[in-house]
Amino acid sequence: MDPRYPIGKFQQPLEVTSLLRQQAIEIVAETPARLRAAASELSPTQLDTPYREGGWTVRQVVHHVADSHLNAYIRHQSGPDRRTTNHQTLRGKSWAQLPDAKTSPVEISLALLDSLHDRWVRLWRSLTADQFGRVFVHLEHGPCTVDWLLFLYAWHGRHHTAHITELRNKNPGSSTLRRRNS
Repeated sequence: MDPRYPIGKFQQPLEVTSLLRQQAIEIVAETPARLRAAASELSPTQLDTPYREGGWTVRQVVHHVADSHLNAYIRHQSGPDRRTTNHQTLRGKSWAQLPDAKTSPVEISLALLDSLHDRWVRLWRSLTADQFGRVFVHLEHGPCTVDWLLFLYAWHGRHHTAHITELRNKNPGSSTLRRRNS
């Protein structure tokens, strides 16, 4: 297994159905709780452990998920809105290397994700089939649909949660990986 992709690389479904969309929305809805559970009860030292050689720390992963999902939420608001152009260019960026992502308590980003995902799921559930097909231009990926955004971020939350859980599973007896109170 490639530790960079513990659940595999992102793959957009070839045929999107209403059922697949609903399943992806449920995954997005569950992401904050699953990420919180993965990072729960870790000491500051454990939070500052990279999930793989040369990778981000657990703390950086949690903050990255919040940053990325907040940015994606803004993209999402632009995508299905008929008042915006059909091909709006949006920038993507990771802020995991900034000092606040390296030092801030993870609870800040976990609380942000709780509220953000509540809003985001409400927005996902309000869309029509036509709105899922709306196109926006992503700076790194080119023209993308709102469907693509949904499936990408359902994967993204699971992907980074797995970074943390795989780190814990690698060596559960290690003092740097086990929960503080175990």
